[in-house]
Amino acid sequence: MTVTAELKGVTKAYGNKIVVDAVNLQVREGEILALLGPNGSGKTTILKILAFIEKPTSGEVKFQDGIVNFKNTEKVRLQSTLVFQKTTLFSTSVYNNVAYGLKLRKVPKETRDREVKKALELVKLEGFEKRNAKKLSGGEQQRVAIARALILKTRLLLLDEPTANLDPKNAGILEEVIARVNLELKTTIVMATHNMFQAKTLPTRIALMSDGKITEIGTPLEIFGKLSKNLASFAAVSNTFTGIAKATIGGTTFVDIGNGVQIEVAGQRQGEASIFVSPEDIVVFKNPVASSARNVLKGRITEIVDLGSLVKLKVNVGKPFAVQITKRSFDEMGLNLNTEVFIAFKASSVQII
Repeated sequence: MTVTAELKGVTKAYGNKIVVDAVNLQVREGEILALLGPNGSGKTTILKILAFIEKPTSGEVKFQDGIVNFKNTEKVRLQSTLVFQKTTLFSTSVYNNVAYGLKLRKVPKETRDREVKKALELVKLEGFEKRNAKKLSGGEQQRVAIARALILKTRLLLLDEPTANLDPKNAGILEEVIARVNLELKTTIVMATHNMFQAKTLPTRIALMSDGKITEIGTPLEIFGKLSKNLASFAAVSNTFTGIAKATIGGTTFVDIGNGVQIEVAGQRQGEASIFVSPEDIVVFKNPVASSARNVLKGRITEIVDLGSLVKLKVNVGKPFAVQITKRSFDEMGLNLNTEVFIAFKASSVQII
């Protein structure tokens, strides 16, 4: 395993406020590492440190086996580039924006033309060279910013909330671009996000952040497979409920989460408990059917989000449940807002946290 960058006991403070607290983190070559956490958890500051534009208050930063001297970062900054959440583009053509870094490096025009064309193809903006960058949509502008970073062929690409404030279609395109860049160019990517769905599908590993600390790190399967209290406390987690648990003589537990909703859980528990059900583990039926699932709840669809090949639903059964199904299933069942449906999931799919 080759390590591209590493933080050792890195702390960053602004006055008396500590925003990054004794963080240890390795960035492995060729991976997509997601920094997942709420706003203010220290994600962007870590990106700035990895971009060598913020100096740690204490601790050590290594890049390609060398310790970074923050008094002279000119050389290492050529190998790491950060695309901020709020894209800043020049009021000129897409070509001029993307080629800017190469022009500063005095790369011949013929080479610039070739590299700009390749970068725009990679971010799915073929033929956009002459368009005014400032007049593009938010998603297109973000892709121009990524192309501008990619053309420099740095060892490390840092993305700060790359899909924030984008509609689902543009967010989906951008996620495809990120995955493609990583796969085809073998670019090492570190991205900050508070998007739970994105964190489950895009990165190789996840570093879960809270109050400037990394509380957990692992693959998406490891992080989401057994929901920890740290992750549950992150407000964006869907289908996390707290209630009163009562064990049954049958070896299961009923958790009363309020509004007349009781969830059956495998295993025994008494007293106050928090539970989590993954949206992917919930099945939707238009009509009641025989099922081995211990939890079958009747409700109505209150929200629909189109994610391309998938559709995310919010179903109110007395409590709101997030459900994820395929677009094909959504269309075949003829679902719509306010449609009455049944949701079902096994007792073994419910995690007590």
